[in-house]
Parts: sequence; C-alpha cells; structure tokens
Amino acid sequence: MLRSQSIKSVLVAFAFCGCAFVSQAQSTTEVGGEAMYPKKDIVTNAVNSEDHTTLVAAVKAAGLVETLQGKGPFTVFAPVNDAFENLPEGTVSTLLKPENKSTLTNVLTYHVVSGKWDFNDLSKAIKQGKGKYEISTVSGGKLWAMMNGEHNILIKDENGNVANISVYDVYQSNGVIHVIDTVLLPKS
Repeated sequence: MLRSQSIKSVLVAFAFCGCAFVSQAQSTTEVGGEAMYPKKDIVTNAVNSEDHTTLVAAVKAAGLVETLQGKGPFTVFAPVNDAFENLPEGTVSTLLKPENKSTLTNVLTYHVVSGKWDFNDLSKAIKQGKGKYEISTVSGGKLWAMMNGEHNILIKDENGNVANISVYDVYQSNGVIHVIDTVLLPKS
C-alpha cells in the first residue's frame, strides 16, 4: 500500500513537471533562430533575432530602445531584414542618418500599436469590422488588418502596401510582436 502511494506520488510529480515543461515550451517562440522569452521585453528579445538586425539598428538610431523597453503594453509589427532590403536603394542608409531621426522615428512608431493585440484579438476585431479593422498607430497613422484565410492576417499601410504576418503572437513582458515581411510606410 505504501509503495503504491509512493509510485502515485512519483507519477504525479513527473506529470506536473511534464506539464510545466510543455507550458514553458509553448510560451517561448523562436524568431530569427533564437528563442524569444515572454518574461523579457521587446528590445531584449529582438536584439537576439538574426532576422531583425536592421530593425534593431533602426530602433537604436531613433532612440526608441528605452521606450520599447518600457511598461507598454505594445504590439509591434516587426519587419524582417529582407523587408528593409526590398525598400528602394539607399532608403535605409538615408533613414539612419542623424539628420533624419524624426522621419525614422515616425516610420518605426508606425509599426507600433498601443495595447497587446494577439492573433485572437485582431481576428475578432476584423470579424466585427466585417472583414477589415482600422488600427491607430503610436505615430498617429492608420493601418488596416484583414483576414486572408482562416489563420492569416494581412496588414495594409496608408499607401496600400500589404504585409503578411509570418510569425504571430511572440509574447513579451511588455506586449506582443508579429513578424512581418514588408516595411509599412505612413503617408508622407
């Protein structure tokens, strides 16, 4: 009888540890070859992503590191390096110049939304908006979210450019990141 209770206790302990491990694994998402930890802030995670080195350099040049390490919550639509490479030649180097800091800040904060908008929140808002949801960005601009299939959201900017979200719901201590394939640009 005592041995039976001991075996049950061990099994319960293993089950608990297994659940804790699965829970941790589900909450950590890999982006750019690195784990993004939900207990770390947006910038602390982003600097480890090989897919976001251009974005991180731009955030540093714009002086937005401290802001994006703040309490938030923020939703960031984070363009990958390829998205920046697809801009017209010279755009990134021009934006990174100190004299263009305000323009760079405007472009970057156009990718940031107040609040924590994960896939479920966005898709629900899109459905309530009959297929489209208008989002106000931190820069004061507008983005539009639209469904493209059951589990694919597109983000359209003020110029009609459309970004696909390739990685959803990368939870952070101060918000959530969605990885996108296009740099979104506010109307000039």
